[in-house]
Amino acid sequence: MTTSHFLPLALGIIIFSFLISSVLIIPFIDLLYRLHFTRRREAPKTGKVPLFDKLHDKKAGTPVGGGILIIFLLCLLFAILFPLAERVGIFIKTSYPLHSELFVIFFTFLSFGILGLSDDLLKMFAKPTKGFLGLWFGLRRGTKFLLQWILGFSIGFMMYKLLGIQIVNIPIFGIVWNLGPWYIPFAAAAIVSFSNAFNITDGLDGLSVGLLVICLFAFEIIAAGRIDTPLSIFVSLWIGGLLAFLYFNVWPARIFLGDAGALSFGATLAVIGLLSGKIVALLIIGGIFVVEVASSAIQIFGWKFLKKPIFTLAPLHHSFLARGWQEPKIVMRAWILGILLAVFGLWLATI
Repeated sequence: MTTSHFLPLALGIIIFSFLISSVLIIPFIDLLYRLHFTRRREAPKTGKVPLFDKLHDKKAGTPVGGGILIIFLLCLLFAILFPLAERVGIFIKTSYPLHSELFVIFFTFLSFGILGLSDDLLKMFAKPTKGFLGLWFGLRRGTKFLLQWILGFSIGFMMYKLLGIQIVNIPIFGIVWNLGPWYIPFAAAAIVSFSNAFNITDGLDGLSVGLLVICLFAFEIIAAGRIDTPLSIFVSLWIGGLLAFLYFNVWPARIFLGDAGALSFGATLAVIGLLSGKIVALLIIGGIFVVEVASSAIQIFGWKFLKKPIFTLAPLHHSFLARGWQEPKIVMRAWILGILLAVFGLWLATI
């Protein structure tokens, strides 16, 4: 099966996934309301209200948990469609041992989703604790970070041991690094970084999911070019579900992704970049995520060592919001930049 033959199938799967997800998302939003799985008001009841809370507490009461639906549906639809594709004679080609590749993808998708769901549940129903800049909701930062690294190293080990991946290619310069066992911490760092980067970017209506759709379209083209059937089917189902969710997530959002989706989606995006052998292209294609997490790191450096903030508010999109930019304008401009970066990243991936 050539790329020209496989692309129509991938596009058809996107439409199928979109239609199924669209039918289910409204009842799911109603279910979240009934379960009281909604965003809490985080501003302190007395004293000075932090700028972040002034900007975002108006969104309190909006259902959180869109990531749960997308994860569930993607796993269910893949379990139905992939065996069906084999039975109807679609040629299954993979870059790695089939079952090992699928195990790595779905382990990442589900394990980071479960970690994020734990954080969501604590945010919704547990008592907040006092943090450095006010009340802290959910898992403690150190605990969550440690668990992410444990999962990241586990996935890196699987990729090295089960899939035999240990090479990093640097395009343009023609550099190929054989990292050997050092590939494990390299992969773990990429997975943890993108998991946090996506979570940090998920702060404005439609921002992170719109950027993720752009990234995944780029990697759909890469996967189709490599004729990696399971990866392409996975990405196609993912895009369709995200588009249905995005319809209700654009400003003013009727549903939020939640950490279950944010942590899972960022980590899985990194794994897709690693499986494709295009981790450098991922840094370009997902460049907005990189900028967002970098701005948060710079802000933390400012507070810790300079005892003052570098930006008005971090991550960067919050600074624009604090300066009076309208939320949809910030999101639309980020999408435009995301498209340009995706085109540039695709160019890098093909040279």
